[in-house]
Amino acid sequence: MGKKKARFVEPAEFELQILGVLWEHGPATVRQVMEWLSDGKERAYTSVLSVMQVMQKKELLSVADERDGLAHIFKPMVTREQVAVPLLQGLVRKIFGGSTKTAMQHLLNSDKVDRSEIDAMRQLLDDLESRTK
Repeated sequence: MGKKKARFVEPAEFELQILGVLWEHGPATVRQVMEWLSDGKERAYTSVLSVMQVMQKKELLSVADERDGLAHIFKPMVTREQVAVPLLQGLVRKIFGGSTKTAMQHLLNSDKVDRSEIDAMRQLLDDLESRTK
């Protein structure tokens, strides 16, 4: 019998921030996650812990076997790609009528795209083109 495909649970905005911290820094305690959050908001330890426990129930996080003293260490159960792909596909479908080209045009019209990013995107397109021939 094959593995049952997990249903994608779209993380809330704050859950995405927590996942981003864990993808960037690796497994961490609640206190470490609080230190690394970049939005500058003051949050109570218990509030962040509560959100991370809900994320456990959603199977977005798990608790590692090891501990940091008494503190649990949380780790992501999903990859950035597993979260990003359905979110981006939904965004392209909802905002750009499913047109990847139109979405890319909007992204590329930004002043924040530098030469190295353009070169990397060109390489991705070349790779995609060679795979689809």
